[in-house]
Amino acid sequence: SVHVSGSMAAHRSGPLKQQNKAHKGGRHRGRGSAQRDGKGRLALKILSKKVRKELSRVDQRHRASQLRKQKKEAVLAEKRQLGSKDGPPHQILVVPLHDRISLPEAFRLLQDKDTGTVHFSEWGSTHSFMLLCPRLKHRWFFTSARPGELHTVLDMAKVADTILFLLDPLEGWDSTGDYCLSCLFAQGLPTYTLAVQGVSGLPPRKQIDARKKLSKTVEKRFPDDKLLLLDTQKEAEMLLRQLANQKQRHLAFRDRRAYLFAHTADFAPSEENNLVGTLKISGYVRGQTLNVNSLLHIIGQGDFQMKQIDAPMDPFPLNPRVIKSQKDPGMICVTDAVADMEEDLKVLMKADPDKQESLQTEVIPDPMEGEQTWPTEEELSEANDFLKKSSKVVKKVPKGTSSYQAEWILDEDGESDGEDEYDDMEHEDFIEEESQVRNGSLGHFCVHGKEEEEEYETMTMGESVRDDLYDDNVDDEAEEKMLEKYKQERLQEMFPDEVDTPRDVAARIRFQKYRGLKSFRTSPWDPKENLPQDYARIFQFQNFTNTRKRLFKEIEEKEVEGAEVGWYVTLHVSEVPSSVYEYFKRGAPLIAFSLLPHEQKMSVLNMVVSRYSGNTEPVKAKEELIFHCGFRRFRASPLFSQHTAADKHKFQRFLTADVALVVTIYGPITFPPASVLLFKQNSNGMHSLIATGYLLSVDPDRMVIKRVVLSGHPFKIFTKMAVVRYMFFNREDVLWFKPVELRTKWGRRGHIKEPLGTHGHMKCSFDGKLKSQDTVLMNLYKRVFPKWTYDPYVPEPVPWMKSEISLSVPEVDMK
Repeated sequence: SVHVSGSMAAHRSGPLKQQNKAHKGGRHRGRGSAQRDGKGRLALKILSKKVRKELSRVDQRHRASQLRKQKKEAVLAEKRQLGSKDGPPHQILVVPLHDRISLPEAFRLLQDKDTGTVHFSEWGSTHSFMLLCPRLKHRWFFTSARPGELHTVLDMAKVADTILFLLDPLEGWDSTGDYCLSCLFAQGLPTYTLAVQGVSGLPPRKQIDARKKLSKTVEKRFPDDKLLLLDTQKEAEMLLRQLANQKQRHLAFRDRRAYLFAHTADFAPSEENNLVGTLKISGYVRGQTLNVNSLLHIIGQGDFQMKQIDAPMDPFPLNPRVIKSQKDPGMICVTDAVADMEEDLKVLMKADPDKQESLQTEVIPDPMEGEQTWPTEEELSEANDFLKKSSKVVKKVPKGTSSYQAEWILDEDGESDGEDEYDDMEHEDFIEEESQVRNGSLGHFCVHGKEEEEEYETMTMGESVRDDLYDDNVDDEAEEKMLEKYKQERLQEMFPDEVDTPRDVAARIRFQKYRGLKSFRTSPWDPKENLPQDYARIFQFQNFTNTRKRLFKEIEEKEVEGAEVGWYVTLHVSEVPSSVYEYFKRGAPLIAFSLLPHEQKMSVLNMVVSRYSGNTEPVKAKEELIFHCGFRRFRASPLFSQHTAADKHKFQRFLTADVALVVTIYGPITFPPASVLLFKQNSNGMHSLIATGYLLSVDPDRMVIKRVVLSGHPFKIFTKMAVVRYMFFNREDVLWFKPVELRTKWGRRGHIKEPLGTHGHMKCSFDGKLKSQDTVLMNLYKRVFPKWTYDPYVPEPVPWMKSEISLSVPEVDMK
């Protein structure tokens, strides 16, 4: 036996010994240990980018405290500026949310002589006044609007610094007030305060219960907001202090533009035409510096150019100027600011015709742009060489196909070049009204007929009189139209996009502009083909997102010459219709916004909207609606389409209630963010809220694709073959649509093999056995475009009344 010693058998580890990771024991790995393990190695990302300086923990805390301090100072500076002697007056919109609330009583408490000096407005019938309070070093401008005057409330809320909502102590708000709140929330609320009027009028025992009940009601809409009282002089003073010290909430669309609420206005008609002239608007500049060369948009009236900006004396100084008399040093004279206005009037700046923004809203298409001279031999040889290089597939296209026609807005210099050529072909009207819905009636829709009238005659005298009066107020024609729309909407829900193949017109003629797609999601579709003539009138951005970023960066960083925020100025607005001044004199608010570059030009706007839950009336595509988009108000006929991330978006025939849709219209360019409200004008003149949302993009290339579905029925079924009928009614149609794929409601796929006979029967093969109850479908697609019905003028609606709201807009259940 050989003895082997233990020392010889032991394994000695070499220099490349395996190193197992030590157990971490629950401690998180710090930055230090990670750097030690890394042995100085740097990741690829850090090598290729600029190395960020790592701050120590003490420096990080110091930087955080510095940022906190800066933000706090910015908020305080904003509070000090608003309503101070240097800034614009603190504009407060008072909105009573209930019928029982007394506005004169609220104004009487706020207009106390001990608080400050009150200046009443001389123009119009709108209740407004200026309150100057040297003791609080603050000045307020109070305006008011009833919730029934919906457009006035929305317009005033666009420019108000704070909204003061007055609530009833028992109910809070009525149905009109609730509807008004829905519209204001959708538009975007600035800073607001809630005050209750009339608590002291209740019995002492009921006061505490009423306040508890009201707090629960208010919590639904305004969580974590305090309710202030407005019944005594002391409470009014506390309310003013609360208004002065509140942190301001910002609305993005107004912070990036200069805007002005008109305190006074004057009109000078032009020599040639009395209906048009120069409108002089006086008010305080807010938002941004106002440049005289930019365009001015007067809400509800349109876009205008400015001639000059004057800087008169501020008519409401917080501290009036004090002049000591030279003859008698003891005599002190307080000058009247208004009297000195004429003396101190100075022209701030005049418009420069070279720098002034143009009022051109549309591209004027040149009918000769597509014309071509006889080509030279060099051009012919170049064309032949090009044809040899690129082999083109020739396809049949509908008459009117042309190259892209829109005017481009390039990002480099912000100008547009009109060098795009397009073929001078005959353009067809691509927007067509189609009878997509079957002519039939659904069983569960009941029409009031003669039989029902006979039944009413057997009722008691009192009720029949009331019913006769009720019938007098019903518009039979409007009822019939509404019934037809409800039937169409229900058919669309039950049979989406299905249409009957016409018997009197060949299907290949009726659906000649439609095409089949292998896959709606992935099949290619050129956004520049078959554009309508209206696309020659619009502007398009080369890159909308980049242009927007550049403009917003300029607003933040670039110093603009013009009237500074807080200055009292007079704007000379040229070529304004006299009706604008008449409208202002009647007491309507006159509000002006300056436009950013390109915002007067027409393009295609896409907005994401959701159906307002309080309105269930069917709304069909291409119906005229009233839009509140950002600071604008206008009328247009929209298209509805699905809100998806694909390159093609399916057209929706109705505004559905369950999902968000995209609304597409021709309208003036507006840079988002901007809130959107859609209203519909009823037959009685009132405007009812249909949908709310926001502006998505300005993009004419967003493709809205309309689908029609032709349906057929299996007549004879073999293993994977079937004879299908009633999809077409002649042999030529079957041959024409032979390349288009078929599908069935139960998920089978197939295609047409051959026509059988002359009555439209066809042999089809499928990827599985067909059931006799199944329906064979063919999907056809066409791109659709909105109607050019943009109208900047919106008539004033009939004021909302509580009784009328219950007919159209159900009250929101507050329980």
